[in-house]
Amino acid sequence: MSLKFVMIGVGGYIAPRHLKAIKDVGGELIAAVDPNDSVGIIDSYFPDSEFFTEFEKFDAFVSANVEQIDYVAICSPNYLHKPHIAWALRKDINVICEKPLVLDVESLDEIERIESKSKASVYSILQLRLHDDILGLKEEIERSSGDRREVELTYITSRGKWYDVSWKGDDRKSGGVVLNIGIHFFDMLSFLF
Repeated sequence: MSLKFVMIGVGGYIAPRHLKAIKDVGGELIAAVDPNDSVGIIDSYFPDSEFFTEFEKFDAFVSANVEQIDYVAICSPNYLHKPHIAWALRKDINVICEKPLVLDVESLDEIERIESKSKASVYSILQLRLHDDILGLKEEIERSSGDRREVELTYITSRGKWYDVSWKGDDRKSGGVVLNIGIHFFDMLSFLF
């Protein structure tokens, strides 16, 4: 029996990777929601998936089918992760969520409390831990001698004007560069060392 998924934020940048991963594990996307209706990418993976632009209708569908759903994949903007995670946990549905899970420690504590009362769990995406170059670097570090390392990490990327007017350019919604992008590098460094 294949795993059944629903997705929040199927119109976003990272959603196609989640769609591919669901397909690759033999899973089935039974429903997705996004306020943006430019989501034709679903047809390449799950043409029979239900699709909603309104969360209330998606919630009603999920509530009616909750026993069939194994995971909620959360690909929504960072500031929506907390309410979306809490929503899924309260329905006892396991969560796979992009990083950052939440934008502050208090929210993480709250999610932990909700998870402790749920039959479900939260799983964060740790994709750099699976990158071939990172795995090679980890092997090299483990083979080398010495416990002390000095690491300098520089990240340079260009963004168009869209970035500043999107949720990603709003520190209150994205968590700023440290949480929106840096979280991946902090996880990578903790994995390596």
